[in-house]
Amino acid sequence: MRAKTISAAVTALVLALASACTSDPKSAPPPPSPSSSRQGLDWKACGDGFQCGTVQVPLDYAHPSAGTIGIAMIRLPASDPSGRIGSLFTNPGGPGGSGIDFVRQAARSFGADVRRKFDIVGFDPRGVGQSDPVRCLSGPQLDTFFSTDVSPDDGAEIDVLAAQSKNFATSCGSRAGALLPHVGTRDAAHDMDLLRAAVGDAKLTYYGASYGTYLGAVYAEQFPTHIRSLVLDGALDPKISSADVLVQQARGFETAFRAFAADCVQSPGCPLGTTVSGALTRLSDFQKQLDRTPLANTRDARKVTEAGATMGIATALYAKESWPYLRQALTQAFTRHDGTLLLTLADTMVERKPDGTYSNETEANMAVNCADKPNPPSLPAYQSYADKARQESPRFGAFVVWGGLPCVYWPTQTKQAPHAIKAKGSPPILVVGTTRDPATPYQWAQSLASELDKGVLLSLNGDGHTAYLQGDPCITSATDRYLLTGTPPRDGTHCN
Repeated sequence: MRAKTISAAVTALVLALASACTSDPKSAPPPPSPSSSRQGLDWKACGDGFQCGTVQVPLDYAHPSAGTIGIAMIRLPASDPSGRIGSLFTNPGGPGGSGIDFVRQAARSFGADVRRKFDIVGFDPRGVGQSDPVRCLSGPQLDTFFSTDVSPDDGAEIDVLAAQSKNFATSCGSRAGALLPHVGTRDAAHDMDLLRAAVGDAKLTYYGASYGTYLGAVYAEQFPTHIRSLVLDGALDPKISSADVLVQQARGFETAFRAFAADCVQSPGCPLGTTVSGALTRLSDFQKQLDRTPLANTRDARKVTEAGATMGIATALYAKESWPYLRQALTQAFTRHDGTLLLTLADTMVERKPDGTYSNETEANMAVNCADKPNPPSLPAYQSYADKARQESPRFGAFVVWGGLPCVYWPTQTKQAPHAIKAKGSPPILVVGTTRDPATPYQWAQSLASELDKGVLLSLNGDGHTAYLQGDPCITSATDRYLLTGTPPRDGTHCN
């Protein structure tokens, strides 16, 4: 379970439910090969007004002659070519989220003025989607991985979880070993600078959500003078260790569930009862019950385990628009002992298709996260973080932290410590944070904005993961003005 964006997934989530009812990051990068920095793009129509193309980039920037990989791209051209400013690059997060899918789903949701002035550009980062994807497990193997108990109660259950995590890591090493050392964020940021040059932009204009904020921050560290405007929405704090990211993320989900519960108990028929404290107890009891006896679902033969149900609940917390579906899913589970809607929510999170296959989002997510930062060196060291998270977030801590265990066994490990990013020499960079964000806690946005040499914090007092594209007029107008003019709002601006 890792930080993900929801901007691109809200529409798909609602439709699915309706139909059912990371080398040294501080060092200066080597210069791109001349052929890569000068290459153009052969854009071709790919349906519904979009254009697609591919840019070749070095697999290994330290040895650019050692081969290339293709980075798949998409754009929706500016609606007013005569007034076009350039390209607005986007990344929907994950890591592992498809930028191509995001642009197809969300490009027309950008403000009208932004749409007139910018090509909305997406790309699948290396290892993702259409860009030499990392593949590790079959659909049935992923089904088993996601149903494994991630709140182990004894040594035997920990051993089962460790075996599944080792299998994930070993399979990735066997099937994608040559790619794994080169899928980290630093390489993806270097790719993005080549893509910027390939579209003909002198400087980068960028919107990144969730993990996309980390990609944007790493880009700013490497190429601070290549930036025009950078929006980092739902920010990660680069200086936090990989394990502490998960512990703090678990606390974010706990906060978000409390907000959902407070909303639910105000209405008649809330499946969680009439008080927030009672709702928290009801969820804990439900999880314990599932740990003993999983629920059935009406879609296929899979059982809805504690892990699957908790993932379904967490998925709905990403967007307030999904709260009615979570209420419906919990009602179905409590009154009819039917986990179908919870499983539908969980499948949306991990991009499982009706035929039992998966996108490669899960594998790419793990590969990038495992590569970006050092991981605890052993199972006992990792368990100490899981125990801490369980204490601080009784309903989500174990689920979130144990989900990252494959990184302990990952074939490639980095020794470079996380660090604050300053990006000296950059123009103002806009960092957007939501006060009750479940996946990227608000304090991360506060930290990143303060760490950046010219960070500007824009805050939304609200719920859900990320703020822009969610319809708040205050956030939208301030962000659009910055994208169009380069002038950010006043640092510390709050939108309610």
